[in-house]
Amino acid sequence: MTHGTRSRGPAADGRHTVVVGGGLAGVTTALALADAGVRVTLLEGRPRLGGLAFSFRRGDLTVDNGQHVYLRCCTAYRWFLDRVEGAALAPLQHRLDVPVLDAERPAGRRLGRLRRDALPVPLHLGRSLATYPHLSLAERARVGRAALALKNLDPADPALDAQDFGSWLAAHGQSARAVEALWDLVGVATLNAVAADSSLALAAMVFRTGLLSDPGAADIGWASVPLGDLHDGLARKALDSAGVRTELRTRVTSVRAQPDGRWHVDVPGETLHADAVVLAVPQREAHGLLPGGALDDPGRLLRIGTAPILNVHVVYDRTVLTRPFFTALGSPVQWVFDRTEASGLREGQYLAVSQSAAQDEIDAPVAVLRERYLPELERLLPRARGAHVRDFFVTRARTATFAPTPGVGRLRPGARTKAPGLYLAGAWTATGWPATMESAVRSGVSAADAVLGALGRPRPQHLFAFEEAA
Repeated sequence: MTHGTRSRGPAADGRHTVVVGGGLAGVTTALALADAGVRVTLLEGRPRLGGLAFSFRRGDLTVDNGQHVYLRCCTAYRWFLDRVEGAALAPLQHRLDVPVLDAERPAGRRLGRLRRDALPVPLHLGRSLATYPHLSLAERARVGRAALALKNLDPADPALDAQDFGSWLAAHGQSARAVEALWDLVGVATLNAVAADSSLALAAMVFRTGLLSDPGAADIGWASVPLGDLHDGLARKALDSAGVRTELRTRVTSVRAQPDGRWHVDVPGETLHADAVVLAVPQREAHGLLPGGALDDPGRLLRIGTAPILNVHVVYDRTVLTRPFFTALGSPVQWVFDRTEASGLREGQYLAVSQSAAQDEIDAPVAVLRERYLPELERLLPRARGAHVRDFFVTRARTATFAPTPGVGRLRPGARTKAPGLYLAGAWTATGWPATMESAVRSGVSAADAVLGALGRPRPQHLFAFEEAA
């Protein structure tokens, strides 16, 4: 194994925790435990940290595998950015402002905006909704009534987990157009599923927290640098400074409980001894590593489905988009972001088209996707019609998130298992959030909290400060 550079962290008490998995959940767990004085080893099978939110090189460009955003209400992820000293590299909008282009409307009448005012909830969205051109006056009124009804739901109610969001919207007078132009516009991007395929509990959580909790909750933030700079480079620096032993290219083959209550973690060529183990890996990988009896029904992990995200990357020879991003209606195109500066491109413009709930396209050949998306971008962006395409490629995340289907809530396990000293972390665990960077970080905090409780260690105050903000 290759040892990373380590600097002196807080004094450890000899208790040792092994964290398996170097995504956001695993890095968060490791940092939290190290900050509390626990000796930590972090094992990651890939040659980098960051999990599913990473970057790679393509020629002279540094490319994110997909466009990732967060909201002001994502207090745990914001804590993570602060902890790795990366908050300034992923700024938030001053106020929510989403340009929405309707490809089927005549030129000059395509643009609508979803934005907030500096007013209390729910008045902060009142003017935007009242003037939103992509819905009729009657549809806007019904959207307002549905939003108020949604605010009264309790996402923790198990009955809501069994229902689908689409049926609830229909029962509350939402037209197919309202679902497309508003509810799915937000829901597909945050849940990675259309309303008909989404748990009402998760949808209620998203809309209540993001749009109906605090005026600024839905302000959007995204990285102005490659994701790898944050989730790998700065994360590794923070881990090193905290005294965490980080091992990359190190795949765990088994996790075994010992008679004395400790654990053995096997990797090629070495067995690590630990007082606690955190499995911060995808649900299927966790299922494969779980020892017998760790969960009452480990098969539940295999019943948590997955959902894909497709990203289409286009490099033009000139500027074709003058906004940082937009979203579209009446087109296969969902969300489009300008990644020119972040990627290091010096001439022309690089756009990333993020396509969630991409089950129908995830395996489509690049040539087919090129024929589909280049004309659509020209239809939405007049400046693209005469531009030369210098590069076109796609990135596919076939298991990007867990599928937020009705009933998924009862399948998601908490951080603790029935095996003393063994814990779970990952966006797919029972955080109450859909599969987001926020959910991943929250799961890491929950796992660290459980470990600290078992080891009799106090909780660092700064670690849980985000809970008060939430």
